[in-house]
Amino acid sequence: LLASSSGDGGVFFLELSSDTGKWLDAHYDPVAGLYTFSSCMDLADLNGDGENRLLVGDLGSGSSGMKLKVYRGTALSSESALLDLPTGLVSFFMDLHEPRIPAVAVASGPCVYIYKNLRPYFKFTLPGLDANSLEQDVWQQVKEGQIDPLSLKEMLESIRNKADVPLSVRSLSFLSLEPAQMDEFVQLHKHQPIKRQTVITCIQTLKKSTSDDDGVSCLVIGTESSHVYILDPEAFIILSKMLLPSAPTMMNVTGQFDVEFRVTVACRNGNIYVLRRELDKPKYCIELSSHPVGLIRVGKNLVVGCTDESLHGFTQKGKKLWKISLPAPITTMATMDLPTRGFQAVLVGLANCEVHLYRDKNLLSTIRTPDVVTSICFGRYGREDGTLIMTTKGGGLLVKILKRTAAFEDRDSAPGPPLTQSVRLNTQKKTKLYVDQMLRERESGTIMHRAFQMDLSRLRLATAKAFLKALDSSLTPMSSSLSEPLKMNAVVQGLGPSFKLTLNIQNTAACRPVMNLAISILYDETLYRMRNSYMRIPLLVPGLVYPIETFVECTSDRGISDIIKVFVLHEGKSSPLLTAHINMPISEGLMLG
Repeated sequence: LLASSSGDGGVFFLELSSDTGKWLDAHYDPVAGLYTFSSCMDLADLNGDGENRLLVGDLGSGSSGMKLKVYRGTALSSESALLDLPTGLVSFFMDLHEPRIPAVAVASGPCVYIYKNLRPYFKFTLPGLDANSLEQDVWQQVKEGQIDPLSLKEMLESIRNKADVPLSVRSLSFLSLEPAQMDEFVQLHKHQPIKRQTVITCIQTLKKSTSDDDGVSCLVIGTESSHVYILDPEAFIILSKMLLPSAPTMMNVTGQFDVEFRVTVACRNGNIYVLRRELDKPKYCIELSSHPVGLIRVGKNLVVGCTDESLHGFTQKGKKLWKISLPAPITTMATMDLPTRGFQAVLVGLANCEVHLYRDKNLLSTIRTPDVVTSICFGRYGREDGTLIMTTKGGGLLVKILKRTAAFEDRDSAPGPPLTQSVRLNTQKKTKLYVDQMLRERESGTIMHRAFQMDLSRLRLATAKAFLKALDSSLTPMSSSLSEPLKMNAVVQGLGPSFKLTLNIQNTAACRPVMNLAISILYDETLYRMRNSYMRIPLLVPGLVYPIETFVECTSDRGISDIIKVFVLHEGKSSPLLTAHINMPISEGLMLG
């Protein structure tokens, strides 16, 4: 191995190895102590000298040791302590002043900390949320000494389970305490007002008016309260506010704020939403089969990694383009952009200690790492354009540089059809019964087809005969007579033993009235008794519904029911125009009596 670096650590050269692939090993420090995610890594020229530094939001131990670290070459050049866990880190130009040096924004808790020249410059805090009124009343009673800490815990748990507005951080912290610690906590906080503050879940940048690399950018912030805020880069006031159906976890932003922009957001409910300019709600929604763990934009398409070990391609309007399966769960994703070559691809870190490079659904390169990769950042580092920086699960720092002679093919490296085509389908074995049936169908196919056609013709004939019989005997709720077109439906009301029977009759003719009609009701006299079983119908005007009401009384105590037949007749004719069969309900009132 041969390794060399400059004395100041600013420019480093390669550790040449026997690897003849597309990547060169530049640096590997397994004990760098970096614990971070891809959203907390960025590359920026912080001094205006043409050399990009590596910015890392280090998570530390999770409860302490959170820092903003800056690397130059292979050495740590500076670090600043953070008050809370960082959720995102971006570099952006906030003004047009010379020299053109970007600022650094670190999202941590409910605040965004702005650093200029690596010194604290501004702190933006998210607007507060309305506190739960019931929670405020409970803490007021504690302040006045009306309830003790144990009663307070019971009341807060009841409010948390039933109220629509979530509890504040103070109440949630109180509920997590042991009984011996509650009294001290109450005495310390009972005189302070209740505040409910949301936290930042993701952060990105949006060009304000120009798409230049050194153009002024706005900050785009996603919060736990399902809001997306766009901040002015100079005054840090809220320029736009949008609401999502669920809390955002990842964002991708394109366009300019003053012209047209598109914010693609992956939310905690497993869906992806697209926000547009002058809209306070999502315009498009992409529903996924499993929760997303990575969201990358390549050109005008979206690449989404999911928890079911799959990678999906979508258009920016949500149309699905392709899907591929991966050999292991996804740990992180990042964009590989080489503007000098016009090359864009997606880097996917996997749990099997591999990093795959995909362009669309084609695998271009596989990088094996000594540990599971947790974050990836690709871009210009130092003075080298194609630098790949990765951190591992054990806190290691890994740097690789793309060879200038490296070439990526758009298709799979294997000749012939794609590899997925050679994967055998998991089909069941053929049983002896299946084979015998297949041979029978092959030998007697013509006879079986003729028998099927004969049975189908018989079924059609039987259906036509039954339909014709129903028309001839008027056993339908609609009249087939062209001169007297009628329609009738029946409604039975009541629990029994007395039922109200309502017959709604309508003349469906265009302009001709119908007259000289009567209703005859046929029923079992051993079960029912009716006041009027024969009624005349008045003149039926077209389009109007005429309700004909009568009462049916059940006289049997055996708990059974029967069918009542209703005939609509024309005076002087024995064939009915309409016939309705009414299934009477069982008389529940008589049974209860």
